[in-house]
Amino acid sequence: MKPEQRGQSMVEFALLVPVLALILFGTLEFGLAFNHDLTIEYATREGARTGASLGNGGSGNCTTGADLYNIDAQVVAAVQRILKSPGSPVDESSVTEIRLYRANAAGQQVGSQANVWHYTPDAGPDVGSGTAERLDFSPVSTGWSVCSRSDGPNPDSIGVRISYTYNFSTPLGSIMRMLGASPLTQLNITDATVMALNPSS
Repeated sequence: MKPEQRGQSMVEFALLVPVLALILFGTLEFGLAFNHDLTIEYATREGARTGASLGNGGSGNCTTGADLYNIDAQVVAAVQRILKSPGSPVDESSVTEIRLYRANAAGQQVGSQANVWHYTPDAGPDVGSGTAERLDFSPVSTGWSVCSRSDGPNPDSIGVRISYTYNFSTPLGSIMRMLGASPLTQLNITDATVMALNPSS
C-alpha cells in the first residue's frame, strides 16, 4: 500500500468515528432515557390509582378547606415510593414538579384546579407511616381542595403529572458539538395518568 493510500484510510477512519460514536451513544442514551420514562409513567399510575381510591376521604365539608386525612400527601407518597424503589434510575432532585389536578373528559386540567408539589428533601409532610420519615416533596400551591372532590354518581377524575429533567449519561452532547449540531445534555420528560375517583360506598 502506498503512503498516500494509508493517509487516505486514516482520514476516512477519522471522519467515520464521530458518526459511529453518535449512533452508538445515541442508541445507548435513548435506552437509558426510555428506562427513566417508564419509571415516571409507573409512578404517575400509582399516584393516580391512590388518589382515585381515596377520593376525598369522606371529607365533604369545605368550610376549612383542610385535607383532613392527608389525601394529597398519600398520593405523593405513592409516587415517591416508585421513584425511590430499588432499581429505579430516577434522580428525585430532577423531578421539577408533581401536579395533582382535576381532569376533564379529555384528560386535561380543568382551569386552575391543581395542587403542585416541589422537591424538598425530607422536608415534606409526614404521612403517618410510623417511620417518622417525611416526604421529599412539599405543596407549593393549592387550587383543588380535597374536600371539593366529588366521588358520587358522576365522579371527578384525578390526574397526576410528573415533570422530570433527564440528564444525559453519555458524551453524546460533545459528539454532536464535534459534528456541528446543537449539543443536547438533557431531556424534559413529562408523563400523566388520569383516573376517575372510585364511587363512595
